[in-house]
Amino acid sequence: MRRNFLSARILIAAPTTVVTGLLPLAGTANAAPDSKPLPPVTVLVDKGTASGGDIFISPNSANSAYSSGVEILTGDGKRVVWSHKVPAGQQAADFRAQTYRGKPVLTWWQGTGLGSLASGVNYIYDDAYRKVGEVHAGNGYTADGHEFLITSRDTALILAYKQETADLTGIGGSAHQAVIDGVVQEIDIRTGRVLFQWKAADHVPYAQSEQPLPASPDKPWDWFHINAVKPDADGDLLIDARNTWATYKVDRHAGSVVWQLGGKASTFKEQAAPGQYLNTAGTVFSWQHDPEPLGGGLYSWFDNESAGAANTGTGAVEELPFSRVVTVRLDERARTATLVKSTNQPDYLSASSQGNAQPLRRGGTFVGWGSLPYISEFNASGKVVFKAQFPTGVNSYRAYRSPWK
Repeated sequence: MRRNFLSARILIAAPTTVVTGLLPLAGTANAAPDSKPLPPVTVLVDKGTASGGDIFISPNSANSAYSSGVEILTGDGKRVVWSHKVPAGQQAADFRAQTYRGKPVLTWWQGTGLGSLASGVNYIYDDAYRKVGEVHAGNGYTADGHEFLITSRDTALILAYKQETADLTGIGGSAHQAVIDGVVQEIDIRTGRVLFQWKAADHVPYAQSEQPLPASPDKPWDWFHINAVKPDADGDLLIDARNTWATYKVDRHAGSVVWQLGGKASTFKEQAAPGQYLNTAGTVFSWQHDPEPLGGGLYSWFDNESAGAANTGTGAVEELPFSRVVTVRLDERARTATLVKSTNQPDYLSASSQGNAQPLRRGGTFVGWGSLPYISEFNASGKVVFKAQFPTGVNSYRAYRSPWK
C-alpha cells in the first residue's frame, strides 16, 4: 500500500495564554459553557498500595445533573488536580498524559458521535495547561475519539470512521448496503502530513463481522468498529476491531496484515493454560478493546465479552456473563495463542461497550470499565487495590494512571 502525504489540518499555537474556558470545535465558536459540574468520583477501595501517579478520566454524562469533560485526580482519587468541561452536546475521550517533543503533555479527543460516525479534534496541552496543538484527520476524514496516541517519532496515531456503500450480495446482503468503515492514520504532528493510512475494507473481508446485517440497506452497518491502534515491539501496528472479535498486526509500511488473533480467520489456535478458560465461543476474547504489547510474546486486552445490537448498548449479547482483562502468550512459530491470565470485573458485571486495561510497572493493571461506572487498579497478583465509582449515568471511555507534575 502506498503512503499518502496529503495534509491534515493542524494548528500549532504559541503557548502564551493559559486556556481555562471551552475548547470549541470548528463551527462551534459560540458554544455556551455547560454550567453543570463534572460528576464526582466516589472512592470505594483504597488499600494504600496503588502505584504512583495521578488518575486521568474523561467522564461523559447522560445524567442531566452533570457535564462532560476531562479531569485529573490525585492518586487516591479524592482531589481534583485539573479539570476541563466541554460544551453541552459534545464528548471527550482518551484523556491521558503523553510526551511530545521530549516534554510532558496532556492529550484528548473532543467532539460528537463517539462510538458511531464521530467527528472531532485531538488536542494537545502543555504542563501549564496551555493549548499547544490540534491534530485533525486528513484526506477528507474527521477524527474519531477511540485513539490518540503520540509515538516516539512525534507522530500521532489516530482513527476515523466513514460511511460508504458496499456490495454485500456475497454474504446475503444488499448490493447497495450502507457500511461504516474504519481508518487508521499516522499524522506528522508538526506539519499535519498523513504519513500512513490503512482502511479496513481494503484488507479484511466483510464476512468476518460478528454484527448482523441491518434490516435496511440504508441503515449503516458498523461491520468492523475500529477502536485501537498501538505500535508493537517491532514497530508494526496492532489494529483492533470490536465487531470482528480480532486484532490485526499490520505492516507499518505496506499495510498488509501480518497476522490476526481472534475472529473467523484467526492465524492462531486459541487455547487456555491450566486454571484459565475460553469463552462460550471457544475464543480468548470477544467484543474486545485495547490490545497492549507487554513484551516477550505477551499481550493484554480489555475483554468486554458483551455488546449491544449495532453497538447501542441495548439488547446485549454475551459470551461470558462478565467482562475481564486477559493476558495472552502468542507463539508465532507454533501458531498458538494461550490465555495465561485473566482478571475478572470485581463485581462480575458486563461492560457492553468501551473500556481499557493499562499495564503498570511491577505487573499491575489500571482498568477503566467502559460503560460501567467504575475504575479499578489491580496489583500483579490480581488483587483489587483501588476502586472508584461514577454516579449513575456517567462513564469514562478509558481511564489511566500516570505520573504528572
